Amino acid sequence: MSRAGRAWLAGPEPASPSAVIVSGNRRFTDCDRWWILVDLMKGSSLAVLAIMTAVTSPAAHADWKPIEGAMLTRWAGDVTPESTWQEYPRPLLERPEWTNLNGLWDYAVTPRNATRVETWAGSILVPFCPESALSGVGRLIEPTEALWYRRDLPGPIPGKRSLIHFEAVDYETTVWVNGQEIGSHRGGHTPFSFDLTEALRDGANELIVRVYDATGAYQLHGKQRLHNGGIWYTRVTGIWQTVWMESVPERSVADLAIGCDIASGRIVVTPRLAGPVGDGETLRATASMNSEVVASAVGEGTLTLQIPTPRLWSPDEPHLYDLTIELIDRTGRVVDSVASYAALREFGRNQDARGHWRFTLNGEPIFHWGPLDQGWWPDGLLTPPTDRAMRSDIEFLKAAGFNMIRTHIKVRPRRYYTHCDRIGMLVWQDQVSSGYGGGRQNPDGSSPPWTRMEPDPVDANWPDEAHAQWVLEYRRMVDHLRNNPCVAVWVPFNEAWGQHRSMEVGALAVSLDPSRPVNISSGGNFWPVGDIADHHSYPDPDFPLDDLRFTDFIKVVGEFGGHGWPVDGHLWDAARENWGYGGLPETIGEWKDRYARSIDILCALRRKGVAAGVYTQTTDVEVEINGLLTYDRIQKVDPDWLRGQSARLLGTPDAGTE
Repeated sequence: MSRAGRAWLAGPEPASPSAVIVSGNRRFTDCDRWWILVDLMKGSSLAVLAIMTAVTSPAAHADWKPIEGAMLTRWAGDVTPESTWQEYPRPLLERPEWTNLNGLWDYAVTPRNATRVETWAGSILVPFCPESALSGVGRLIEPTEALWYRRDLPGPIPGKRSLIHFEAVDYETTVWVNGQEIGSHRGGHTPFSFDLTEALRDGANELIVRVYDATGAYQLHGKQRLHNGGIWYTRVTGIWQTVWMESVPERSVADLAIGCDIASGRIVVTPRLAGPVGDGETLRATASMNSEVVASAVGEGTLTLQIPTPRLWSPDEPHLYDLTIELIDRTGRVVDSVASYAALREFGRNQDARGHWRFTLNGEPIFHWGPLDQGWWPDGLLTPPTDRAMRSDIEFLKAAGFNMIRTHIKVRPRRYYTHCDRIGMLVWQDQVSSGYGGGRQNPDGSSPPWTRMEPDPVDANWPDEAHAQWVLEYRRMVDHLRNNPCVAVWVPFNEAWGQHRSMEVGALAVSLDPSRPVNISSGGNFWPVGDIADHHSYPDPDFPLDDLRFTDFIKVVGEFGGHGWPVDGHLWDAARENWGYGGLPETIGEWKDRYARSIDILCALRRKGVAAGVYTQTTDVEVEINGLLTYDRIQKVDPDWLRGQSARLLGTPDAGTE
């Protein structure tokens, strides 16, 4: 697209956008007018690039404000219907032209079996769920109900395919455009897309979305519960990540598989193409760092980029290579182009001098040290109020000396992992869990008895259909995140929550991604599969080191700590019982003593063979006040003090190296 000259026809740019079109480095909004964007390309040649109609529903002009009386973070003041989550949502496959659909939509709640909406209840701020304060709704959605959304969409662009992307919707979603059912999706935590091309018409188009969310049984729901309390949090229904559209060529780059080989200094990119095969088409990949091209490759399938003087990625030096992937037709014309990035890094394991298995990164031992991170927010629940807020958690943990985050039984927005890639933070990625632990609720409950590291555990007896859905959602998660350099460990189960067919699941997890270690069940019932034996111990860390069953596994303390500390004026609900593991200390000095004691114990465990520690946790969540930050992200303790404690731990030598 030429940037030589652009002009607005039919009036000025609207002042109150409901959708945003990004073209090159400019963002154009559509609101009350027809507009035509005209490029003055190569002198006098005019090319009409887009014709848009008003796509604003009546709800987009309604009053909106957060729910009164709710706990808000300092970023809540930055949230408006026009500004909410305007960042590009898919950094590993980026195109310059896209339409952001976040903002005010119509919503309604009906009985579950209703087939249509008779009356729309008002407006909701997408992508915040109705249970959250920032949605402007503040209403719990019951399992007996269905949640509906409505908004207008722009018309088609000639010669292009129109795709709509939902980054995450919890849990069962059906989509209609102009009364035509486009498709449905089951699963609440990974992206999905539909091709709307055939359903769109010139002018305004009506989008209807229906969502049902049971938040129970075998459904994967993580920390959500219908009745929150203790370690279980307020449920989330419906859209909770960005919704957006893009127009792509008939033949386009649909996805990328990115790998690397640090020994040879190679980045390997395999594009997946969509649409009718073009005769004589080729692919071109270019790698650059700091805007300087360092390698390129041309071919018809897998492209190998030979990087000269390769710079490896690590938490200390998170070097990334920017990628451009182009699809070229037989005439040499670039049909499609996407931007991405990659890193040269390698995860592995090795034995120390006493035979204990250790994590390695780029062939060197590394102790994984990080917090358990729930990723919940008082004003947005699963949805951070802003991208900047989400990044701030990672920056705080980096400043506190952690090199890893265990993202706990949820999948974050894609931008979260990109922030970890760029900041330099390893991620242990949990699968979203089912069940609530504590033993079986009935003989065929979704969770087995929790026997931790004891021999001869049993698994829950899951029906084939429920297991197939679990596998589908696990595969989606791995496919969704495998290109992010920061993801260092896969965790299929947490404790015994929904733990079933453990040996089968472990074998599947290893086969899906042999390049990363697999922790079959963090703190759960131990089965001899994968790479890691994981013990949970509160408040101080511990591990059964003398048990020979764990000799061939990396030994980790996957949760410990949870030392609570209440901060006046920053409790989510001061009237309820706020708690931490081991009881609450009298002073912040006592809290620091408890934290330092736990680090002392973990240092000793490291010398004896433990290879990682996960401290509970980054933030308070509702009445669980064992965070390093309050729920509204106020620091309880200076990160410099925490960094000193981290330095003691990370400076502790492994067994046999003293």
